[in-house]
Amino acid sequence: MDFFGHLGTVLEHKWLVMKYCFKVGLFKQGILHDLSKFSPTEFLVGVKYYQGDRSPNNAEREEKGYSASWLHHKGRNKHHYEYWTDYSVSSKSVAIVPVKMPAKYVVEMLMDRIAASRVYHKGHYKDDMPLKYFARSMDRVMMHEDTKRLLYKLLKMLSIKGEAETFRYIKMKLKGKHRA
Repeated sequence: MDFFGHLGTVLEHKWLVMKYCFKVGLFKQGILHDLSKFSPTEFLVGVKYYQGDRSPNNAEREEKGYSASWLHHKGRNKHHYEYWTDYSVSSKSVAIVPVKMPAKYVVEMLMDRIAASRVYHKGHYKDDMPLKYFARSMDRVMMHEDTKRLLYKLLKMLSIKGEAETFRYIKMKLKGKHRA
């Protein structure tokens, strides 16, 4: 159990995501990002399973076979692709299908992945880490193909061109569109 360790990790992560979202014009999302992490369902699990170098949800999942914290989190935060699933009205072979995410949430997901990589890898972060993490599971995730394509494109751009150029590209693409 590490109350202050977990609190510090959550605050650092939230701060980074907010800073990145602000850079591309997603002010409301930057402020509201991951507020559910302060709910008892998520925060107390984070304190109990805190390790500092990976998500406490993984440790909860290993112990219980599922993570109540993650189930709570993904159902309340639109920047997680798992939020964007629904019952199919057209498919007879698949009951639940991925739904295309609005671009502003894909961008927030990118910022979330960058921040998580920075927090968990401390001073060893490199711009290709979020792409490498995604590439390990890309073929197995239940994510809409358009969402997957956009996320991969942005992660690839980040790994090659860096944050400044990727954020500049995102800001230009969002310009004139509803941002918050």
